[in-house]
Amino acid sequence: MAVKIRLQRHGKKNFAFFHIVVADARAPRDGRYIEQLGSYNPNTNPARISLNFERALAWVKMGAEPTLTARRILSYEGVLLRHHLDGGVAKGALTPEAADQKWNDWKAGRDAKVEAKKTGLKNAAIEARKAAKAEESKVNEARAEAIARKAAELAAAKAAEEAAAAAAETPAEEAAAEEAPAEA
Repeated sequence: MAVKIRLQRHGKKNFAFFHIVVADARAPRDGRYIEQLGSYNPNTNPARISLNFERALAWVKMGAEPTLTARRILSYEGVLLRHHLDGGVAKGALTPEAADQKWNDWKAGRDAKVEAKKTGLKNAAIEARKAAKAEESKVNEARAEAIARKAAELAAAKAAEEAAAAAAETPAEEAAAEEAPAEA
């Protein structure tokens, strides 16, 4: 029986997540499986992977063939590296301590990369919010300027109307004042 480690699709349209399963190669994609090893959610950034490392390593050692995507996930989680290092220990090319040291160094490097990516995404989101807020404040300032300019224009127009009304009243008053002494 050919055994494969592969992904089983779940979720809804355009928002899928996957279970990582060990299944007979002849079984349908979403059909019967032997064991579920974990899950993979590509909808988050970075993608969320939960994997039972020991069981995945045991299945790889038994000869289960991962599909291309499952191989990438197993490689990302370090299952294939650990299998490789254990093979080197079995052949006598490495000591168990050296293999553990290589494993720990790789794990620390990968964890640092993941943290750097999470921090970078968080900082990028903060910078985007700051830029949006600065852009919004510029727009608000421009609107306030336009409103102030319009208010100044209205005030100037009102002052001009009042001056014109006052100017219209003064000649009538002067004419009335000139006519009054003539009549007297």
